[in-house]
Amino acid sequence: MVKLNKIYTRTGDKGTTALVSGPRRLKHDLRVEAYGTVDETNSAIGVARLHTANTDIASMEKLDAMLFRIQNDMFDLGADLATPETDEPPTYEPLRIVESQVTRLENEIDDLNSSLEPLTSFVLPGGNAAAANLHLARTICRRAERLIVELSVAESEIVSPEALKYVNRLSDFLFVAARFANDMGKADILWVPGKNR
Repeated sequence: MVKLNKIYTRTGDKGTTALVSGPRRLKHDLRVEAYGTVDETNSAIGVARLHTANTDIASMEKLDAMLFRIQNDMFDLGADLATPETDEPPTYEPLRIVESQVTRLENEIDDLNSSLEPLTSFVLPGGNAAAANLHLARTICRRAERLIVELSVAESEIVSPEALKYVNRLSDFLFVAARFANDMGKADILWVPGKNR
């Protein structure tokens, strides 16, 4: 159980932060950038939920419940990334993303996508407020994924395969969710190549 009595600790005043497992890293360290961008993605999903929560539309209630589960998963993903694997046996069981979380996302993507017409062009980010914010969350998620992939190939760094799969599926989910929020894709704004030449 997490217990936060005091918000400021002054321990980061010299530009470092503690990983869950204890060691300190510079605040611009690639691992810190990766889980910080996961947190940024989560915040963007929170903004999108301002437009999916507390509606009378059953489809939006379903989407909001999925987004709520994802927000919790995002903290799991952040904890996973903030607890690097080491050669030393852990003194506690670190929180890791597991395959069932990836599978659930895949099932939810399929569920939402089954209501949508196939695309005939790329979709411009926008539409209603929920969709626009989900597109923003998607692009932040893609940045998080790029950082996590970079971390996974960095010397002496380990990222679990499930964490990589999860963040990849999440950006797919957010794309489908944006279309779903856009009146089941009917309000999507399609790219017209070369339209303004």
